[in-house]
Amino acid sequence: MSIALYPGTFDPMTYGHMDLATRALKIFDRVVVAIGINPAKNPIFSVEERTEMIQTVLNDDRFDVEAYEGLTVHYAQKRGIHTVIRSLRTLDEFESEIAMTTANRLMLPEFESIYLPPSQHYAHISSTLVRVIAEFGGDLSPFVPPHIESRLKQAFGNG
Repeated sequence: MSIALYPGTFDPMTYGHMDLATRALKIFDRVVVAIGINPAKNPIFSVEERTEMIQTVLNDDRFDVEAYEGLTVHYAQKRGIHTVIRSLRTLDEFESEIAMTTANRLMLPEFESIYLPPSQHYAHISSTLVRVIAEFGGDLSPFVPPHIESRLKQAFGNG
């Protein structure tokens, strides 16, 4: 069985994330959506809330949703996963991801990175953009599913 790791903060998960995860299932039998706990970030939603939201919107038993701390490559090694799925939206992301891939391969040579370009319709979406729109009470429907939209409105006092 082929398994891929799709790591991220997912604060919140967007249609772009969902698209990438779903497309990864065309290549792999299972996808582990791994919510990274990064002490340097101050997420809007707790890891438990993000887990619940992701499980709700990715309603497919071929997805596992888990949280992890530490280096992604160490988490993958612990889980016996040898492939990570990433997206590249910008040139800056490309440079950052190549550096991360190089570091990961130095630590775990058999660890592979597969980059999927975003679908054109979702290329502009980021969690940061979604949080800014939510903060100012903008229309979130083009960016996130209704369940996550309502949670964002509650979190920002717009719902």
